[in-house]
Amino acid sequence: MQASIETTGTLERRLSITLPEDRLQSLVAGRLAEIGRNVRIKGFRPGKVPAKVVEQRFGAQVRGEAIEGLLRESFDSAIRSNELRVAGMPRIEKAGESELEFVATVDLVPEFGEIDVSKLTVVRDVAEITDADIEQMIENLRLQRRSFVPVSRAAKEGDLVAVETFSVVDGERLPAEGAEKGQVLIGGGMMFAPIEQALVGLAKGEEKTLDVDFPADWRVAQLAGKTAQVTVKAVDVAEAVLPEVDAEFIKSFGVKGGDVEQFRVDIRTNLQRELKGALMNRLRREVGEQLIAAYAHIELPARLVENEARNMLAQQLEQIRRQGGNPGEIPADAHNGFMDAARKRVLVGLLVGEIARLNQLRLEPARLNETLNLIASTYEEPEQVVEMYRKDPQMMQNLQGRVMEEQVIDWIAERAQHTERSLSFQEAIRP
Repeated sequence: MQASIETTGTLERRLSITLPEDRLQSLVAGRLAEIGRNVRIKGFRPGKVPAKVVEQRFGAQVRGEAIEGLLRESFDSAIRSNELRVAGMPRIEKAGESELEFVATVDLVPEFGEIDVSKLTVVRDVAEITDADIEQMIENLRLQRRSFVPVSRAAKEGDLVAVETFSVVDGERLPAEGAEKGQVLIGGGMMFAPIEQALVGLAKGEEKTLDVDFPADWRVAQLAGKTAQVTVKAVDVAEAVLPEVDAEFIKSFGVKGGDVEQFRVDIRTNLQRELKGALMNRLRREVGEQLIAAYAHIELPARLVENEARNMLAQQLEQIRRQGGNPGEIPADAHNGFMDAARKRVLVGLLVGEIARLNQLRLEPARLNETLNLIASTYEEPEQVVEMYRKDPQMMQNLQGRVMEEQVIDWIAERAQHTERSLSFQEAIRP
């Protein structure tokens, strides 16, 4: 294997790699011989398939796999022998027409110098689950299972109202005929607030007209930035009826026997899981902000930051699509809006990795198993989830990366100058 290295930037290196033809031929010949001993082809006895037939059938595939393996081996050897610490994935391309010559462009981990986490000041949030939190969750579950019954009284907060609305702006009626129809839960933020609040006090069949100032970015172009006369009519009014916390209600959440005490135990367990995740997210942000402030001057690999910005854009677009939205045509430079956030994310990721390397931190199997079991416990068949993770290398690798990051974050927080801040459960889980 031949490899030469060229410096193409402060943190970028270009590796020219030439694979040895004799080594490649040896690998291909060995693999074809192995296939010939085991393959079953109609018309030939096992182990007696002619070498030419084996080569015709499998030669191209075997050669491609051998080149890929030899290239990976050659790249790794060049990185080790030149003591390069690579950040992110390399970009490997063919060099010219030869199938044995490649060019790999890599980004290097920047030099951070001494990383003294004891100089960081970290505020660590703590919280506990109280009986009041459990009662609030039970109330939330009752609200999720509520039903609505018609009433003849005037509408109030929490009622479900069937509505009809139309607007008049600049002498034009919207819609031109009839009215827009829908259902509104008063207090749910389902309508523009002034219109939703106008429903309070209206009984079935009553209507009200009010002047409404619409914001400049309102979704209806004819109303954006204008004052319109909006007429809203309460077609029907219904009030919420919450179910009793009885055995039937409890069983509907998977608690066999409908025992209320077991129900509360399960709720506490779920809230503790949610709280643990929320507190770790808060600590991750806090430590990340401190690292960013301390190392904002460090130059980062430009390609790594741009790739992260593009990934963040792609994630946002995918979220819009999952919610039923249409992101429309995306400008080629749309990722530029994520560059600052991407730089911070890359900086923290590289620092966490460097801290782990310098301090010889290793993934704790017990912590990995605990996290995996915690994830699995949210599903009906936790054993199947654990098995799925263990059989999928990509899923397990992602989980290992997440757990290792949390482990390093904890390590940093314990050694930094830190204080604790007590929060309520509701405060802690708030984004």
